[in-house]
Amino acid sequence: MIPAGSREPPREPRRTAVQYPGGLWARYVWVGSGRGDALGDTDALEDTDERGGSHEGSVSVSDHGPLVSPDPDRLCRAELRIQGPLGAWSARFASPIFDEPQGLLWDTAGLLVVKYGFRAYALVGRTGELRWTYEARTPLVSVLGSSRLAHVLVQSEVETAAVREDGEVAWRVAHPDVIAEAELVGGRLVLTGYGGVLPPLDPQTGRSLGRA
Repeated sequence: MIPAGSREPPREPRRTAVQYPGGLWARYVWVGSGRGDALGDTDALEDTDERGGSHEGSVSVSDHGPLVSPDPDRLCRAELRIQGPLGAWSARFASPIFDEPQGLLWDTAGLLVVKYGFRAYALVGRTGELRWTYEARTPLVSVLGSSRLAHVLVQSEVETAAVREDGEVAWRVAHPDVIAEAELVGGRLVLTGYGGVLPPLDPQTGRSLGRA
């Protein structure tokens, strides 16, 4: 992620492709502020995809940008394009900072949870329907999950939030340092701040597990 003001975002769209379990193929495309029109210049959904197949017909785009701003095209933009067993769908997002979108397939809930900027979006994996959205006070670092958890972990720079399948927050924990990385390791949530590794958390409850 590139914090606002650190350097000029690239003019050309960035792209990445991900294969999720269940036959979901995803393509993410993202651009800097005021460059939303460039998303339409990238390979169309009806063109050949990463698997060598082709999409037939047009695919409508669900634009979630207005959740962030009444004029989302002035901000940074991202588009997610999915090809799955039930067909194709696409969604767009907006962010006040230049950021790389990332997704987690929460298979037990059937949700694809995408983080972009300050928000996480829970989309039904097979149809793209927006189930819920979570907004943090600071940029999101990652979204994490496990089949052993009844929630996903939405990690921002200063706070961890556990969000259930219905979008309700199970718990939140604030941190004394800015979080740079977060990962689930051996049943623990391991957090690395700019000042070093923080005491790990129990991902079930958010309680501290003692020394790092």
